[in-house]
Amino acid sequence: MSIRKRLSPEESRMAALEAARGLLVETGPQAVTLKAVAGRIGRTHANLLHHFGSAAGLQKALAKHLAETICATIREAVIASRSGIGSPRDVVDLTFDAFDKEGAGALASWMLLSGNEDALDPIVDTIHDLVIDLDEYGSDTQRSTTLALTLMALGDALMGGPLSQALELPRDAARDRAEQMLVESMLRRDEVSPEG
Repeated sequence: MSIRKRLSPEESRMAALEAARGLLVETGPQAVTLKAVAGRIGRTHANLLHHFGSAAGLQKALAKHLAETICATIREAVIASRSGIGSPRDVVDLTFDAFDKEGAGALASWMLLSGNEDALDPIVDTIHDLVIDLDEYGSDTQRSTTLALTLMALGDALMGGPLSQALELPRDAARDRAEQMLVESMLRRDEVSPEG
C-alpha cells in the first residue's frame, strides 16, 4: 500500500505544470493531456480537472508557466548584456532555445491548431511585461526588436532546420541574423540614451 504525500493546491498545480513541461519537451505538445500528466504525477484526472478545468486550461497554464520562466531568464540575460557581463548572443540563444528546445513554439502552434484561440495570450502578455520592464527609454526600437526576435525564434523552432537546409545555410544562420539585429538595436539605443 503506497501513501501519497498530500500536496497543497499550489504544489499540486506546480507538479502538474512541471510534468506537462516534461511531456512537452520529451514527446511533443500532443502528449500534454490531463490523463498523461495525472499519470506522471500519480494524481487523478479529476484532480487535474479541478486545477485546470480542461486540457486546454492545462495547456494555457503551461504556456503561461513557460513564458514566465523563460522571460525571467531572458530578462537576466538582457540586464547582464547591458552591464557588459553577458552578450547579445546569450539573449538570442535563450530566446531561440525557449521556442525550440523548451517547446514553447510547438505548444503555441499545437494550441492554435487545436482551436484554442487565446493560446498565445500568456506568452504575449509576459513578453509585453518584460519589454515594458526593460525599456527604460520608451523607444519603439526595443519593442520592434523584441517582436522581430520573438517571431524569428518561433519561425526557427517550427521550420528553421528544413528551411536553412533548403537555402544551403548553416543551421544557426537565423540566430546569427538575430544577433546582428540585436547588436544594431543596442547601438541605436545607446545613441539615444539620455546618459549618452
